[in-house]
This record gives sequence, C-alpha cells and structure tokens, in this order.
Amino acid sequence: MKFDLLIVGAGHGGAQAAIALRQNKFEGSIALLGDEPELPYERPPLSKEYLSGEKAFERLLIRNAAFWEERQVAMLPNRTVTAVDPVAHNVTANGETIEYGQLVWATGGKPRRLFCDGHDLAGIHTVRTRADVDQMMAELDGVTRVAVVGGGYIGLEAAAVLAKLGKQVTVLEAQDRVLARVAGEPLSRFFEAEHRAHGVDIRLGVQVDAIEGDTKVSGVRLAGGEVIPADMAIIGIGIVPAVEPLLAAGAAGGNGVLVDDQSRTSLADIFAIGDCALHVNRYAADSAIRLESVQNANDQATVAAKTICGVEAGYDAVPWFWSNQYDLKLQTVGISAGHDSIVVRGDPATRSFSLIYLRAGRVIALDCVNAVKDYVQGRKLVAEGLALDSAALADTSVPLKELAASIS
Repeated sequence: MKFDLLIVGAGHGGAQAAIALRQNKFEGSIALLGDEPELPYERPPLSKEYLSGEKAFERLLIRNAAFWEERQVAMLPNRTVTAVDPVAHNVTANGETIEYGQLVWATGGKPRRLFCDGHDLAGIHTVRTRADVDQMMAELDGVTRVAVVGGGYIGLEAAAVLAKLGKQVTVLEAQDRVLARVAGEPLSRFFEAEHRAHGVDIRLGVQVDAIEGDTKVSGVRLAGGEVIPADMAIIGIGIVPAVEPLLAAGAAGGNGVLVDDQSRTSLADIFAIGDCALHVNRYAADSAIRLESVQNANDQATVAAKTICGVEAGYDAVPWFWSNQYDLKLQTVGISAGHDSIVVRGDPATRSFSLIYLRAGRVIALDCVNAVKDYVQGRKLVAEGLALDSAALADTSVPLKELAASIS
C-alpha cells in the first residue's frame, strides 16, 4: 500500500488531521491507521458518560462512516506500526510495509502500568480505549469493592461514576493530595471532600506494594502491609507516549517526540501531534511539555494539516481542559505549573468558585468549578498574561471581563 499522507493514530488528533487536510484542499490520498477496530471516537467520555451508561458508543463517534467515505479517507483499523523508515518513506504495521509521502504521527500514549506482584491478575483495568471500558462494565455486576490507583482526573472521574453506581470505592494516591501534578491545593482539598461526601475512601501518601489474588484481584496491599479489599482495580497513573518507532528511527525526543511550531519532527516529512508531541509552549513558561488534551490534539492537527497544504500556520493555542465529577464541572484554562500565588475567587463551600493562578503577578491559569463565566472571561487574562490585583480578582461582584477591559 502507498498513500500520499499516512496518519498513524486514529484518535482525536489523527481524525482532526484528516478533516483539516481536506478542508485545506489536500487532494492526495489519505489513510488513517489505528490499532482499534472502531472508527475514530471521543476519548474523554470513556471515564464519564460511557462508563456510566449515559452515552451509547455511537454518540462518541467523531464522524460517521459516510463522512470518511465522502472525503476519501481510507481506514486501516487493527494495525500497529512497529517500525518507521524515514529514508525509504515507509512504515511496518502488522508485518506489512506501507509507503507514505508524508507521515503524521498521532499515536497518543499507552496507560502506565504497575510493575508489582499481581499486576497481571484478572480484574485489573485501565481507562484508555472502548475495549478497556467495555471489559470493566462487563464485570461490574459481580463487583462490590473497587480500588482506584491514582488520584488524577481519570482516577477521580472513574471513582465518581462507580460511587454513583453503588460501588464501595477506595482511591489510592501516592502524593499527599489528589490532582497534585495539575492543580493547586485548594482544588485538591475540595475534590477530596466531595468524594468523601459521596462515600469514597481517599487514601493519600500511600504506595502500592502488590495486587493480591490467585487468578483474580482480591485486594491491594500497601507498602505498610495493609490490604485494601477489592474485587476490581483501576490503574490511572498516567500514560507513556507511544513514540518508540519514531525515536528508533532517529527522531529527536524522549518523553514524547520533539516537534516545532508547525508540528514537524526532526525527521523529513514526518509530523507529530497530540499527547505524544513534545513541544515548547509559551503558556508553560516556554518549557518543553506534552499536553494531554483534546484541545492540543485538535489544534496541533490543524497546524500540521495547514503546513502540509502550504498554508502558513503556527501552534500558539491557549490550553484548556475539563473534568466532570458528580454534578461538578471543572473547566481549566492555561497551565498552572510554576505559579507562585493562588487567588480563590468565590467560596468553595457553595460548590461554585474559581482558582486563579499567578506567576510574578500575571495570570497564567484558572480552574473554574461550576463557574462558566469565569472560565470564558478568564481566557483573555491568560492569553494576554494580564497583571491584576489579587484583591480585585477575588471580588466576585466584578466580572473578570471588566478587570481585563480596565487595563487593556
């Protein structure tokens, strides 16, 4: 097989790259290669509405089959690329050689695994694909107690759904608070309290020593010897970027594959986008980061597609994220890492408030809980890095857009 444009990875980024290529009048052949049997689908609902049964899988599809056929995007499902030859311009997938003119790498990452005794027992799950969640759902009827390893967004979202389904849930987090890597302490403590109010047992500062059970998980043993009884364990401790074939082919990178502002890798005619793309981001104080978000995948895909089509483009998007837990909608804009102060806007006790993160007096990010106006209006504060008085930011009687207008 040979294609003018081969996209490896059929998630948000890969799908958006194919869409944007056609929107920008790319007339060559396009193939979208993925390691799952399904058409491209949305990932965030997997740990939320799909796991809870609120959304059928068909509602997760990014586009239906007719859309891809009309745009002449060939689908290559159930394939995994194991080697890339940047000189010969081909990849090896499932033993087959596929030639390309240009390549877009959009593979995302694989769930990070626990490496301890019992890590391969039945009843241990990750939340990354439809198959992951389908398997979990198929076992739920026989499950009373669930241990969730990892207090990040995936773990907490899964915990919220399972608690609502009546399961006894214990969250095991190695750090001294949940969301420690992505949010300030006030937000961590708020979500800890919310989960506990819903019956979830939150254990902080604990290390998993082993998973117990004969053939199926029966408990999680902590480093101190305590065993948390569990009929199911969910591992949510991050992802490992799926870039080994590119790095083996000589691409610059490490924790991801390094790309420039146009999403180009160091290898000719090869682009990388999404969770696996390591890029310098001005919203992270110009450090090289990977952004695991739909926004990043879509925006980098559009930049890569425009570049391939000869349209001038560069990646400089304001990062945004979201999380749904119980009846709480958390919306984040910007990147809070490196902040030196936090302004609490509103009262967390009302379950509607925002955290505003500053560095050297300038707004770098907001976490907004059931506070959509702050999220929408706060985008400008982050995009322009506005310097605002902390007392003014904390005053909920003054809309953020008025504060922005006062110094713009």
